Amino acid sequence: MRLSIGRRLGEDGLWFVRQDVNQSEELAGRTVLIMTSTKEQAAISRLMGFLQEWDNASKAARSHILGNFIKANQGKTGPELELEFSQGASLFLTRLTAWLRLTYMYGIYLDQQLKSIGIFLSAASSHKYLIEFLEVGGVLTLLEILGLNQLKEEDKRESIKLLQLVANAGRKYKELICESYGVRSIAEFLANSKSEETQEQVQILLDSLGHGNPKYQNQVYKGLIALLPCTSPKAQQLSLQTLRTVQVIVGAAHPSIVDAVLGVLSSMHLEVQYEAIQLVKDLMAYEVRPVLLKGLVELLISPGKETAKVKGKALEDPATLHLPEPLSVYIQQAAAAKAIGILAKDSTKLAEEMIQLRVVHGLMCAMGNENHTTCQRQASIALERDAKTLYMNMDAVQVDILASNKVNIPGSLSSPERMPHMEDDKRNSLWTSGADPGLRVLSAKH
Repeated sequence: MRLSIGRRLGEDGLWFVRQDVNQSEELAGRTVLIMTSTKEQAAISRLMGFLQEWDNASKAARSHILGNFIKANQGKTGPELELEFSQGASLFLTRLTAWLRLTYMYGIYLDQQLKSIGIFLSAASSHKYLIEFLEVGGVLTLLEILGLNQLKEEDKRESIKLLQLVANAGRKYKELICESYGVRSIAEFLANSKSEETQEQVQILLDSLGHGNPKYQNQVYKGLIALLPCTSPKAQQLSLQTLRTVQVIVGAAHPSIVDAVLGVLSSMHLEVQYEAIQLVKDLMAYEVRPVLLKGLVELLISPGKETAKVKGKALEDPATLHLPEPLSVYIQQAAAAKAIGILAKDSTKLAEEMIQLRVVHGLMCAMGNENHTTCQRQASIALERDAKTLYMNMDAVQVDILASNKVNIPGSLSSPERMPHMEDDKRNSLWTSGADPGLRVLSAKH
């Protein structure tokens, strides 16, 4: 009997102990929930206070807020931004984009606005921020910024950087930029920009739009071709560089590229000429090769002073040195001779094709251009690699003979018995194999 009662008391005591433990755990859980809820409420209160401060702030106060935001959040990921704003970062982004759309035409703290938006768009795992920005017309706003003359170059550069972030997000975002007439706006900005740093950022954007964008890659390609006649040497150089890359992606060469690249040869900037000649070399693998070779040969024959016309537009920029009109034609003539020499050195087949186009006659005309020694030197090098100083020792009679020559090669080589034997390792002798009287006069003196 006592044992039984003792067991019951022991069991009841154990039950009471378990009951106390369960009540303690439940109480602890409630305490944690209360503490968590308190922290969340405090964080939400801070967020609402921040947003209220922003809504009521003046322009200068908002600038101060943005400055602190940029310093504190540069390089943060999407989850980190959400933690910073108590899962309400989108609320601040919405306010940023709204202020941007209201004030971008006036340039009020535009640099800070764009940099702050850039923190959201560049954050890792932040695709939703990009969607939110695009849904309110972000791309159109950025493109319109590029065309406003009253805005600073630095602001437009930040706009280009944001467009890069959009384009790098994927194919459909590149298509969105192109569908918004973005290629035209971006190309025009590249042509008009005065900052080389900004122009290089634009090149990165155009290159991005040209890759992985099959629907609009031809639009980018044609936009780059349209840039070649612009008055900015840096823009011409960057366009030529990008064209070489995009040409491989597009495949077929557009016929308009021939006149555009030949016109750029009139630039007095050597870096532009270099890129143009490199593009000419690349185009030899495409269907425009015959037309391009013919155009190069035609440039060797300089027009008279009365009819000389500047085919390139590099001299239209008032900031550049104003030179006599024919000089740009001579620069183009010299560049064409240089390009022909490079092409002939690289390929015997190309040399033979140019001989069929009477390139020897053209080179002799260029060599007789006593108004431009560079033209004479490049023509001399193209005619014979070992005759680099031949033009320096010519007298007036020899100059007249060259300038008025009527040599007709391959006409003079039409007879099989007169065709010289040519080997691949002696392809430079192609130029002087015609036994022209003018060349005999020169050879007699030297």
